[in-house]
Amino acid sequence: MGQTAVWILGDQLPENHPALQAAEAEAGKENVRVLLVQSQARTHKQPYHRRKLVLLFSAMRHYAAELRARGYQVDYLKAPTFGAGLRQFVQEQQPDRLFTMAASEFNGRSFQQHQLASIVGIPVTLLPNTQFLVGQYDPYPNQNNDKKVVMENFYREMRRHFDVLLEDGEPAGGEWNYDKENRKSLPKEIELPDLPRFEPDSVTQEVMDEVAASDHGIGVVDGFDLAVTRQQALAAFDDFLAHRLPNFGAYEDAMTERHATLFHSVLSPYLNIGLLEPLELIEGAAMAYTAGDAPINSVEGFVRQILGWREYIYWQYWRQMPKLVEQNSWEAKRPLPDFFWSADTDLNCLRHVIERAIGAGYNHHIERLMVLCNFCLLAGIEPMAVNSWFLAHYIDAYEWVMLPNVLGMGLNADGGQTATKPYIASANYINKMGDYCGGCRFNHKQRHGEDACPFSFLYWNFLLQHEEILRANPRLGPNVLGLRYLDDDERTAVRHQAQQFLQNL
Repeated sequence: MGQTAVWILGDQLPENHPALQAAEAEAGKENVRVLLVQSQARTHKQPYHRRKLVLLFSAMRHYAAELRARGYQVDYLKAPTFGAGLRQFVQEQQPDRLFTMAASEFNGRSFQQHQLASIVGIPVTLLPNTQFLVGQYDPYPNQNNDKKVVMENFYREMRRHFDVLLEDGEPAGGEWNYDKENRKSLPKEIELPDLPRFEPDSVTQEVMDEVAASDHGIGVVDGFDLAVTRQQALAAFDDFLAHRLPNFGAYEDAMTERHATLFHSVLSPYLNIGLLEPLELIEGAAMAYTAGDAPINSVEGFVRQILGWREYIYWQYWRQMPKLVEQNSWEAKRPLPDFFWSADTDLNCLRHVIERAIGAGYNHHIERLMVLCNFCLLAGIEPMAVNSWFLAHYIDAYEWVMLPNVLGMGLNADGGQTATKPYIASANYINKMGDYCGGCRFNHKQRHGEDACPFSFLYWNFLLQHEEILRANPRLGPNVLGLRYLDDDERTAVRHQAQQFLQNL
């Protein structure tokens, strides 16, 4: 028997890779040869954050080394494209067939389904993607795409199926969702724990030097300290369970100048490339609740981020693709402001959040949703421009998560398929949930006027502009009814100031 090849994608680094297992079962380990390709074309698809590139390439190289230590033959190729790398590999190694796992993204999977076999010239076995739980169980298998599926209902179905946080079939603590307990503002005296640091080894340092030497990307590699192996990622998870999970729930929606990550797990970069598995995180958090180490609102909130939000977003991505990229239900056409690339803005909240994105490649979910996307929705920024910015800046960004999250949840551009309402808010919300407003030159209390915060007059302008549509949404009724407090003069003032601000963007 000749060699059997296994092509492993860079964001598919689980400990037990299904393509590897299938190939080994069929051909025996001694006849399996593994390929990882670092594609220059894929690297240059966006001006990606340099920390993300270091994370990805270092994790790939460590993964290759671990496979070699387990007795596999492994080729790690740098190539102009995936196709070029695959051709070179097949030409040099002459395998009889190829196993691979379905890509998480639409274009990658289309390439595997329609072009891969002709490129390699040998039989290809494409195995299902195992990095998402909806790959194992679809709660709505025959769902008509015109009918909306609410995330809360999706989440409960997933909880029931995977038997998570259930006691005799009922939700632990008596409630399915503890979101109402997870909106506390941050006390001034509370201690905010730092994330664990992982010192770069020689492999990571080599990658850092390569990425730094390239003129491509955002941010710098200096200070890189992310986990790049499964063992390090597991250590990061243990650190979260011990030091941040107990307070995660209560302050899940809080924002502060003082600290970038608060009690968030910051495990998404590792989960999204397969170093961690969704069910092991869910079960680990559930065990912390059972052991009395973390309260139910924190554990349920964390479980909902993975079993609810992450799985739902992935499900929505495949449900709506490829048309999702064209969605623009609010007809937003304004270009993305330049300050998104420089953080040069008088808005204190936006400046801090964008500086963090440029510096570390990370913001927690409320900063992404209620500062960045909120601003872009209120300002009428073109959805795919916002999506490209998110893809470029974040260390956990991949198309399957950003498209439905930014276009669907953040900008409500998909006609409400993903979220039941647009997530819009004035400066009052930002002031309530954070401390940015205290250090800002704008006044969060004013609707209009020289010192009024743009979030406020843009918010009221959006309500005025789309009043008829918004009134029809039962979840937005009270917000729209607030327009009755604006007389004709104030409506005119709000509209005028919003128009002037948007023209100057």
